[in-house]
Amino acid sequence: MSTKTTTITRNPQDSMVSTWRQDRSQWNFWHWMIEVLGLHLIDLDKNVPVFSKTDKIPAMREWSLHLWILSHAMIPLALHHLYVLYTGHNLNFLAAFALYNAAFKGSGIHEMHIMRRLGQVYGFLDGDKHPRDDIPDVGVGKVLRELISTSSLRMIMSIYLTYQPDETPSSLQWKWLPLEIGMYSITVDFWFYWYHRLMHSVGPLWKFHRRHHLTKHPNPLLSAYADHEQEFMDITGVPLLAYTTLKFMGLPMGFYEWWICFQYIAFSEFIGHSGLRLHGGAPSTFNWVLEFFDAELVIEDHDLHHRYGWRKSHNYGKQTRLWDRIFGTCHERIESVKENVDYKNRVTMPLL
Repeated sequence: MSTKTTTITRNPQDSMVSTWRQDRSQWNFWHWMIEVLGLHLIDLDKNVPVFSKTDKIPAMREWSLHLWILSHAMIPLALHHLYVLYTGHNLNFLAAFALYNAAFKGSGIHEMHIMRRLGQVYGFLDGDKHPRDDIPDVGVGKVLRELISTSSLRMIMSIYLTYQPDETPSSLQWKWLPLEIGMYSITVDFWFYWYHRLMHSVGPLWKFHRRHHLTKHPNPLLSAYADHEQEFMDITGVPLLAYTTLKFMGLPMGFYEWWICFQYIAFSEFIGHSGLRLHGGAPSTFNWVLEFFDAELVIEDHDLHHRYGWRKSHNYGKQTRLWDRIFGTCHERIESVKENVDYKNRVTMPLL
């Protein structure tokens, strides 16, 4: 009797093997950029604590997340305001882009540093089964290029559409801001939910999203591990649809309001890929309402989307679970179930 052997050929670009941090002899510009900026979720010379699924999970203080986002969002606004007071002139388009683009990237780098520190104390979800994925050897340059281009394009789009040289930061309409922050996250999530769900269910679209799902235990940098087509829609199509929707509803949504709303979206996207073993993660001025319907988003929700999702998936939202709850695509939580959350052990997001 003959035995037939079937050989499965894998695309080398699908490899998630990551050994580059142990061998600096092959490093290029992109490897050194990650190292110099400290964009590692885990320090190789430190042990990360490991917890079982039934160990109590600490809860994050949501007010500290709001404080972190707003304080970082205010830095470029304050610098911009001081420039106007000192010179009597407003920033032109190019100068505004330079300021807010640098601030956007700086906030992301700082958030990464803080998540690494939190991970060293509180560990990561599913840590008793698998460590966090690192950037694969085949994707180091791609991840950095995508992160730089996506953050830059977001700023270019928002400045082109909303920046008015005759409006300074003092024109920010504070009274509308709480409503805009909450409505923007829900509206972004509505458009993202359907775009994301279609990327999974429609074959020709899945090919653009497939790379992003090669990671089952993502870290924040892998939020940019995707094809250009997906990234383009993420950074232009969805925010533009959300912005247009809120303008149609009569909300001001000037550049400075949109800038702050952007900070909320970016923060939630980044921490949502961190896998930190903490209950919380996507702050919203509407979370007090969403929690009543069990529709708020925590870190574990998107983590489960990666861990158990492929073509058929669940937890498509990245800012809330509202649309997953309405359309029946929620996945049951494992470590962040309410009876396993230690609400007496509260974690404050460090400002520095």
